[in-house]
Amino acid sequence: MYLQVTDLLNQIERELKAAGLWALIAPSAEAMQSTAPFFCDTMPLENWLQFVFLPRMRALVEGSLPLPQQIAVCPMAEEAFKHLDHRTLLLINRIADLDELLSGKREQSIARA
Repeated sequence: MYLQVTDLLNQIERELKAAGLWALIAPSAEAMQSTAPFFCDTMPLENWLQFVFLPRMRALVEGSLPLPQQIAVCPMAEEAFKHLDHRTLLLINRIADLDELLSGKREQSIARA
């Protein structure tokens, strides 16, 4: 399971970069203190994925710690990236793949690629 999660995390990172959504500058310390879901009050979703979600998930994998069993990032990604259309289709698919792997559910409204 950890190998599959690592592979999907790496694919999500690659797709963020391919879509031009990878940031070179980290959010401020204040932005990182958010308590809102997806840190939606302090940063765009792509920053949350890059600076919060990916590092936290990788830390769980590296520590062989329990992985979340209730995860649904895809619906938020579909909403956040809907203006980018085709550039984020593969990114949304990889996020949906991770949701499905961990929670057993795929909450994806757009067609798979």
